[in-house]
Amino acid sequence: MVTPALQMKKLKQFSRRMGQKKQRLAKAEQPHSPSDTAQAPCPKEPCLGPPTTLGPYRSIYFSSPKGHLTRLGLEFFDQPAVPLARAFLGQVLVRRLPNGTELRGRIVETEAYLGPEDEAAHSRGGRQTPRNRGMFMKPGTLYVYIIYGMYFCMNISSQGDGACVLLRALEPLEGLETMRQLRSTLRKGTASRVLKDRELCSGPSKLCQALAINKSFDQRDLAQDEAIWLERGPLEPSEPAVVTAARVGIGYAGEWARKPLRFYVRGSPWVSVVDRVAEQDTQV
Repeated sequence: MVTPALQMKKLKQFSRRMGQKKQRLAKAEQPHSPSDTAQAPCPKEPCLGPPTTLGPYRSIYFSSPKGHLTRLGLEFFDQPAVPLARAFLGQVLVRRLPNGTELRGRIVETEAYLGPEDEAAHSRGGRQTPRNRGMFMKPGTLYVYIIYGMYFCMNISSQGDGACVLLRALEPLEGLETMRQLRSTLRKGTASRVLKDRELCSGPSKLCQALAINKSFDQRDLAQDEAIWLERGPLEPSEPAVVTAARVGIGYAGEWARKPLRFYVRGSPWVSVVDRVAEQDTQV
């Protein structure tokens, strides 16, 4: 038989347990304190520490606590070919391979092609074809074409119909062994010889081989693509450090072959062709 005293004891125990449960629920519903937030970061904020592995499409260089990107966008590419060709010097081209490996190289040499008036441009005379369509698309569009039936060259469209900038050489910064392997696999002739670092990207077709860039990259948007993009370099060459010279390999273009539309970083061992006369003229 349950006595009144025992009933009262059980009722007090039940009330105490219910009170403790309400306290736990109320505490759980309270907002986190600053210290709690520090211990458990919001999942929407990117982790800035070096990850053990990179995800298939994301780079740690794309994010910062405030969401700012180091990637250069349309506003950078949206300028005439000559100033864009100069502005490219010192910037970093990034190629993300399907396995997540990121290759980086600092641009040290470019050429400007001015559009329909330029006898050396593929758009000379205003001609538009499926092959050169990228030259007429918005600034920052890639124009990749093949030469000698086996090598690729990469250009980026600028302001002005049919105007673009050819990337001629990079200073390899990251992923050099992967670049070396890609060059050795794709190049013809002396494939058994181990390439020196300065040989990896010292030419427009060489840099395409080293970064695994082919015709599939034609007409991609350098401001938006997930496999290739441009980052702002830590240093930009000063005016005296930029050499202005004639472009290479366009002897068929008459007076346009002599116009000073090639730009490179003076003293860089990664430049494809050094022009001593132009360097002296630039110094003067």
